[in-house]
Amino acid sequence: MNQMPPSSLPQRLETFGYRLNWLNERVCALLVAATILVVWFGIVERYLLALGATWTEELARYLMIWAALMAVPCCTYRREHIGLDLLFSKLPGRGQRPARIVLDLLGLAFFLFLSFYSFTMVRQGATQYATIFGMTMVVPFLSVTVCCLLTCAQICVCIAREYAAVRPMFLDAEGAR
Repeated sequence: MNQMPPSSLPQRLETFGYRLNWLNERVCALLVAATILVVWFGIVERYLLALGATWTEELARYLMIWAALMAVPCCTYRREHIGLDLLFSKLPGRGQRPARIVLDLLGLAFFLFLSFYSFTMVRQGATQYATIFGMTMVVPFLSVTVCCLLTCAQICVCIAREYAAVRPMFLDAEGAR
């Protein structure tokens, strides 16, 4: 792939996508670490301490949901999502770029659609309460909205990167070829 000038819009979008992904990967790692700590605390509490903490399972569930959904934009930025590789491997080299862009546009339409409906879900979550915590379901339901919006941003980065033939920054940062 050709390297675009640093001041080009596609290169700036790639830089934005790279930084957003860098931050998001660390958020995912923290969420997974928090999930592990909460689960281990729940085990130790149940079998050794017997403090009567009933919140560990529910908190672990919400943390896991957030971690899983926040991983979607990370996979999208790196093009590690399900991308019909079997189909792409059969296409000639010049046919792969347009097919990727079409698939990206379909993915963008899907995540825009899902994010639109997730706003309604979050609004409805304001009147629903978590079983143990007594908090509203806004925070758990917001995970879908955040995931969709971040994924849309990363799909736009991928489209610009593909269209302008910009080399992904993570390849250089990780020493990949």
